[in-house]
Amino acid sequence: MTEITLSRRGFLASACCLAAAPIFTPVTFAAVPGDNRFVTIVLRGAMDGLDLVQPYGDAAFAALRPTLALTPDKGLLDLDGHFGLNPGAADLMPLWKRRELAFVHAVSTPYRDQRSHFDGQDMLESGGEHVAEEKTGWLNRALSVIPRSDARKAIDVNTSMELILSGPNNVDVWASDSNLGTAKDEMQFLMRLYAGDPAFAKAMEEATRANDAAMITEPDGKRGEKIADVATLAGNMLKGDYRIASFSITGWDTHVAQTGQFKRPVQDLAQAINILKATLGQEVWSKTVVLAMTEFGRTVRQNGSGGTDHGTGGCAVVAGGAIHGGGRILGKWPGIGAGQLLDDRDLMPTADVREIAAAMLYRQFDVTAGDLTGKIFPGLSFDKGSQFLKA
Repeated sequence: MTEITLSRRGFLASACCLAAAPIFTPVTFAAVPGDNRFVTIVLRGAMDGLDLVQPYGDAAFAALRPTLALTPDKGLLDLDGHFGLNPGAADLMPLWKRRELAFVHAVSTPYRDQRSHFDGQDMLESGGEHVAEEKTGWLNRALSVIPRSDARKAIDVNTSMELILSGPNNVDVWASDSNLGTAKDEMQFLMRLYAGDPAFAKAMEEATRANDAAMITEPDGKRGEKIADVATLAGNMLKGDYRIASFSITGWDTHVAQTGQFKRPVQDLAQAINILKATLGQEVWSKTVVLAMTEFGRTVRQNGSGGTDHGTGGCAVVAGGAIHGGGRILGKWPGIGAGQLLDDRDLMPTADVREIAAAMLYRQFDVTAGDLTGKIFPGLSFDKGSQFLKA
């Protein structure tokens, strides 16, 4: 009889891979004390915030975007009499009405150079002031100052980790190269085998929860199904010991035919947030904050191909039952009239997107202002008076 030796790390790296291979984007988790949860969603490709939340009340908008601009009589969902929500995100309206959703316009990282996706995402995830200045992710650095036991590590569901959670804190990788089978009898065998060992039984419970999260998707499965899988997995893991999750949604680089291209990722975003809420249940959702952010915005003027090009000021999405003051457009709107655009092309940034993330860490996990500015977001100005602590 062959002896089976399996460490906790080996078990997590193997058992949890039952759901890892078909993941659409990496999903990272971290377990920390307390009941509050925090989810970050990276919108890769530079999401056009002016398409998601359109300033239809600004007289210049229709002229700058003759085929992209909408109005309430053309399907735009009115939010406050000045801004309206893209109809592709209609499923978010119930959250808006429940004050569990807010949008922050005119935000960006400190990045102002060549508008490279690679550099912009580096800045967004590293949390630094300059490209390649920080080699670790701001969420990993945050883990260093959130009180937690050494046994509680971050977990990445993929063969590689996103920069946002990369760093010195120990992680377990949910790799897709394990030879552990996915058959039900094998799962039942492992459950019986480790039922008497509390530590392994707990790991088995977490792996089973992940496997039950509808993660198996056919190679030709629809994109929406994969996003649903990711959000369901994240929700199920957050119902257990995990308190932090991060994943990405792609498809936002809309240079051409934006009207059609934008619809798919914006529906993905709405679906992901709603599935998180449904999976978590109201009790856990009431302690949860979701922050969706992108590397930079897009040009205010549409281009000749019916799309938009890389810009600067963008839009962040804040959702969750734990936010206060939802149902509002946050931040300072700079306007889009003559003389109000950055370099006569981009939405002028009026706030640092890192301040939003800092405010969420401050409120959800009691990370001090000193740690936020000194260890997590170098160069950021943040204190207890931050406007985003009211979000």
